[in-house]
Amino acid sequence: MNYRHAFHAGNHADVLKHVALLALLDALKAKDSPFFVLDTHAGRGRYLLGGEESRKTAEAETGVLKLFGQAGLPDVLKRYLRAVEADNPVGALVAYPGSPLLAAQALREHDRLAACELQPEEAAELKALFARDPRVAVHARDGYAAIKALLPPKARDTKFARGLVLIDPPYEAQDAEYPRILAALEEGLARWPNATWAVWYPIKQRRSLLPFFRKAAALPAKSALVAELQVRPDDSPLRLNGSGMLLLNPPWRFDAALAPALPVLRDAVGETGASTRLEWLKASS
Repeated sequence: MNYRHAFHAGNHADVLKHVALLALLDALKAKDSPFFVLDTHAGRGRYLLGGEESRKTAEAETGVLKLFGQAGLPDVLKRYLRAVEADNPVGALVAYPGSPLLAAQALREHDRLAACELQPEEAAELKALFARDPRVAVHARDGYAAIKALLPPKARDTKFARGLVLIDPPYEAQDAEYPRILAALEEGLARWPNATWAVWYPIKQRRSLLPFFRKAAALPAKSALVAELQVRPDDSPLRLNGSGMLLLNPPWRFDAALAPALPVLRDAVGETGASTRLEWLKASS
């Protein structure tokens, strides 16, 4: 079981990740041509907030639930909340949709999603969730290996020149994860250079991420953008002080689309000393 996904469904990290994911998908939908989405570490797709572990952590209460009922939210956050509400009864929040379910909601008839999950129990739940959706293929396999196996995407009747790859690993051994991510990005960019690549990462102390950012900026992508939400000061001793999204080849002016959400999220879910960052590591030439 992917415990990070299950126990922290709807927390501040999920909010940032899924706001960015939906904004990226909406940008892809601005053109009529079909697109392909690969979710490398998909989890089970839907998480019951009334489950035992979710009740223990109650992280949705300090994340997504902080946004409901707020007036004057920017459009990018309203879009996210509508997507969460679409998977719940009217007036209630009993389940939180994971990234593959949010992506599937956003697909058009001719778009496609491949969702990978290595853990058997999670993969079985994911397959059941999408059993009747021909647009979604579920793969019980390692997500990093899927980048080599499934890209560039091929289909019998559709050519996918555009698309998105979401890399959201569990970071069980955090220091070991970043070299795997960088290697996967290098492999993936060589195979599908026109795709947008979105990598979620945790923030404990930002200085430990500087080598990762330097190496990411040197990858053969046209551009690289980071968007971060820190809900506590950088020197807090707690396990997760924030999270970020590394975006390679994001859509044109994507920073402007995402910018209105960050200060609202900081004020809604952050503690004293919370901060945000939206910065180009590499700008398009």
